[in-house]
Amino acid sequence: MKIAVVFNEFYPEINDQYQTNLGGFFQSPENSELEIFDPIAEFQSIAESLHRSGYDAYILNLLDDINIFFDDFEKNQPDLIFNLVEIFNSDAKLEMSFAGILELMKIPFTGSSSLALGTCQNKFLTKQILSTFGLSTPKFRLIKEPTVTYKTDLTFPIIVKPAYEDASVGIENESVVKNYNELKNRVEHIFSNFNQHVLLEEYVSGRELNVAVIGDHNHEVLPISEIDFSAMPDHLHNIVSYQAKWEPKHEAYLTTTPKCPADLPSDIQKKAEEIAIIAAKGVNARDYCRVDMRLSAENKLYILEVNPNPDLSLDAGFMRSAQVGGYKSDEVIKKIVELALNRKGQISV
Repeated sequence: MKIAVVFNEFYPEINDQYQTNLGGFFQSPENSELEIFDPIAEFQSIAESLHRSGYDAYILNLLDDINIFFDDFEKNQPDLIFNLVEIFNSDAKLEMSFAGILELMKIPFTGSSSLALGTCQNKFLTKQILSTFGLSTPKFRLIKEPTVTYKTDLTFPIIVKPAYEDASVGIENESVVKNYNELKNRVEHIFSNFNQHVLLEEYVSGRELNVAVIGDHNHEVLPISEIDFSAMPDHLHNIVSYQAKWEPKHEAYLTTTPKCPADLPSDIQKKAEEIAIIAAKGVNARDYCRVDMRLSAENKLYILEVNPNPDLSLDAGFMRSAQVGGYKSDEVIKKIVELALNRKGQISV
């Protein structure tokens, strides 16, 4: 069986240093700068994992050109797409579009459907859906356009986010605001730099939990991971900002340490697991997803986001929880493929 691991990283100068070998892998040259910065290594490692499980796997970078996919599909006719496309033409909202193309072409693929991806990309819509299932999220409001004033009934502190981004894009220490002037400045910053609606949420102080879920109709919750903020300096808010996720030399990155399994009372752990499954099913996430929550000082759980198709890097949260749960990384990748293959011929939801 032939599997194309498809992603979209617009780094042609790096992509050109890989040599394609159908049925094998792209190999990076020795002693290259890729050892320092290699955005393609994650995808290659998944292809290698699939190869170890007996699949004929190769990687394909779309490079912001959908014709690359069409040409490759016509030439190589893969049986399954391992879908790792998260952005297209610098627009995260187009993540759902590639999945939609696969659905129109009736090509089996891993991960969530276009509908689920689009739903979760819209933070405001996701919160509305979750509330219909009786799940708690921080109190929120949506600002659709710039105005002279931004009145809100939310209680400070408030966290200000772009409404249609993921991976903490647009979330920085300055996103947590304590008064109206800070709120106004941050809202205008989002409108100016991201050109999209702005989501306001009441900031919930407390513990941050990442609850990984694997499965399609029968969901399994993996050991819960916690982001430990105990080393965070006083001048930084206890949030997983963009810097905390993606800038290894930033103090926020260095002082946000994941702990898995999280040390939780049994009743809180059970409740978090139940909430995660309801949330995953509520937005139709499938195969693998992560539900991020806050546990308040009053021991109330609030859902921050539902993340379909989370990062599968070995050092990322989902794979960390899976390994603590007894899965080897190859077993996780193989299970995701098997879940997708089991849907072959079924109606995508």
